[in-house]
Amino acid sequence: MAKNHSFYIAAITLVATLGGLLFGFDSGVINGTVDGLQESFNSSSAGTGFNVASMLLGCAIGAFFAGRMADRFGRRSILIVAAAFFIISAFGSGIAQGSLEFVIYRIIGGVAVGAASVLSPAYISEIAPAHLRGRLSSIQQVAIIIGLFLAFVSNYFLAEIAGSTQAEFWLGYATWRWMFWVELVPAFLFFFLLFFIPESPRYFVLVGKIDEAKSVLQKLFSEEEIEAKLAKIQESLQDQKAPSLTDLIVKSTRKVHPIVWVALGLATFQQLVGINVVFYYGAVLWQSVGFSEGDALMINVISGAVSIGAVAISIALVDKIGRKPLLFWGSVGMVITLTIMSIAFSNAFTNAEGQISLPDPYGTVALIAANLYVAFFNGSWGPVMWVMLGEMFPNQMRGSGLSIAGLAQWLANFGITISFPILLTGIGLTGAYGIYAFFAVVSVVFIAKMVQETKGLEYLAGSRLFTCKCGWFGKRRYRSPKERAVFL
Repeated sequence: MAKNHSFYIAAITLVATLGGLLFGFDSGVINGTVDGLQESFNSSSAGTGFNVASMLLGCAIGAFFAGRMADRFGRRSILIVAAAFFIISAFGSGIAQGSLEFVIYRIIGGVAVGAASVLSPAYISEIAPAHLRGRLSSIQQVAIIIGLFLAFVSNYFLAEIAGSTQAEFWLGYATWRWMFWVELVPAFLFFFLLFFIPESPRYFVLVGKIDEAKSVLQKLFSEEEIEAKLAKIQESLQDQKAPSLTDLIVKSTRKVHPIVWVALGLATFQQLVGINVVFYYGAVLWQSVGFSEGDALMINVISGAVSIGAVAISIALVDKIGRKPLLFWGSVGMVITLTIMSIAFSNAFTNAEGQISLPDPYGTVALIAANLYVAFFNGSWGPVMWVMLGEMFPNQMRGSGLSIAGLAQWLANFGITISFPILLTGIGLTGAYGIYAFFAVVSVVFIAKMVQETKGLEYLAGSRLFTCKCGWFGKRRYRSPKERAVFL
């Protein structure tokens, strides 16, 4: 592949993954605003949990409909709509005067996040060559983590300058409101740059616009490759009917396709291990065991930096050692670190002044374990789950499969997020992290028994075979997309 083509693919990949950056920023910014929301809206623990988690309802809606809407209107068109929703949500969340208004704006932002989370990796998988697909798709997670990190950094500095998240800041508005408005900068950038990337060539072929598909392929591949790539796309779509949810049902048995259960498992376990408790409630979490607001926000910044490093390692390894080994050892690492965190938090106590503290060495142990937990997640499940979902579905099932998996992922995220404040006041951090450790144990078994490698999976136009250079499982061939899906 020519250098200019590689550069172009990398450039449009970066634009597409700005949606991931906004997802990360949205997830991270709420972390520093929890106390401000609770005070401004006078909400209970359950109410605060719903305010924080409300975005995730929108994410579930966006993820569910995005795949099918993209098949109808195009990947880029739906991403442009998502970018506009990001802008509306960022502005509205900052001006909201009550919980209901705030929730509405957060749900709008959630629709954008859900759509971007599904379409960005799908778009990348459709424009990237197979040998680069894993690394380029992983950039989505890099963008998410960078977004988280930028939100943590901006939250920290705004709180430091103003004195606290509730203090009055520029133009008489509370600091926590400005934390949301910072997001307007990347949101407008995403919206503007989307007009400069091409539509997916696969979508053009799907709707019969062959000339437009060739025009895009000319920008992505050399002249010698264009006809072969176009033929491969056409052959893969030859017998394809209009995508529908019924594609997920095996006609002969009337049962849900086995690949769907695997995708649902991957999507839900990514959230059931509790990672977004750290991302959404990090400041509240560390303050609950005695850290100051400033120290808690700084811990978030450190966790964000650790996350970036872990994702970078994952990108370097995903196309070398495969997807399954990263998921397996990531789960093992999370089991160990979550267990250590649960034990450390069990040693928190209330002193004579009524203040909660975590004595040494348990405070240090909890901090180290928490950052290792974040590293194990972002070095495995964070990026790799999305890579696998973008690769494992046959063309006919991809849109519907991603919609269902995305819906499950966001509903699991919502359940974990809304329940944490209740668990915190009920069974405490020890019990909450014990639950997340249990799900991490189950995820180890799930990966070992149910998940197959997708590394190097490529459609061979001439032989009508799928070939998989499958890491742990050797090389396997499938006579058809249907056979491949059944095996996976």
